[in-house]
Amino acid sequence: MFFPRLLAGAATWSLFLFTTVLARGRAIVTNECPEPIYLWSVGGKISPQYTVAPSTSYSETFTHDPVSGGIAIKISPVDGGIFKPNVSQTIFAYNLDGEKVWYDMSDIFGDGFAGRTMTLKPSEPTCPEIVWGAGKQPAGSTVRLCGADGNLELTFCTGKCLPSWYPCGNNAPGDPRVCCTHCIGSHHCVAAP
Repeated sequence: MFFPRLLAGAATWSLFLFTTVLARGRAIVTNECPEPIYLWSVGGKISPQYTVAPSTSYSETFTHDPVSGGIAIKISPVDGGIFKPNVSQTIFAYNLDGEKVWYDMSDIFGDGFAGRTMTLKPSEPTCPEIVWGAGKQPAGSTVRLCGADGNLELTFCTGKCLPSWYPCGNNAPGDPRVCCTHCIGSHHCVAAP
């Protein structure tokens, strides 16, 4: 009689462990910009480059990296950007800590998405979001904490338009782009002044 109960208990425990692993949230990067963005998931190793086309997303399940501890999703407006000198990167970092996840955003080498709203929004409504209204890092720390069973979604070009034109930050040499941020109505962009 003891052996069947032991097997039933083991099966229940296995199911619990399996569902616990499946309950992990995801880090999501959504591109609402009119051009592709490029990203790499960086921990102890650098992933291949992922191209996130307009109106698409990239996602990965929260992972604890055994070497670095956390993951830095590095995003650039330039193809191959993290391997080119002085090309800006926006970093969406997270660190899985048991049933919690620490998260933040930062920029290095300039503001490559300046003039474009970026929003890092947790799926859990009680967790704080991070908003960069003009694509620039606000003053102060943006490190936040949330449960690891929900998703964190970083959206580029949230709302698509801002009230004025703005250079696209520190463009790569020879990249003359100007971000479309001047609107008539909700999303109709007009030529730069």
